[in-house]
Amino acid sequence: MSRRRRQVAPLPLPGPRAEAVETRCGLCEREVQHTSRHHLVPREEGGRHGPTVPLCQPCHSTVHLLLDNRELARRYCTIELLQGAEELQKYLHWVRRSKVERIRNRRGRR
Repeated sequence: MSRRRRQVAPLPLPGPRAEAVETRCGLCEREVQHTSRHHLVPREEGGRHGPTVPLCQPCHSTVHLLLDNRELARRYCTIELLQGAEELQKYLHWVRRSKVERIRNRRGRR
């Protein structure tokens, strides 16, 4: 009994890389290389299927450093409210003038 050899399609050769697409952070409104989805109402507070907004890594880390999930769900459930949060004003003033793409994740320190 002979075995049939499975034909495998050849892998495509890598072509020229496309330019990185810049996206806009919903909080600081800067053009950045990468964003992640931030649930305006945190998942553990019932926002699993709720609205999300793209945030750059520095903004996402800082939001979760300065505001707990319960506060995010109750007081800052829209991007406009989050942009106006008193706790974030000093940070937003700094980050809008900088070109930083990554900051150290400081969530564990409170």
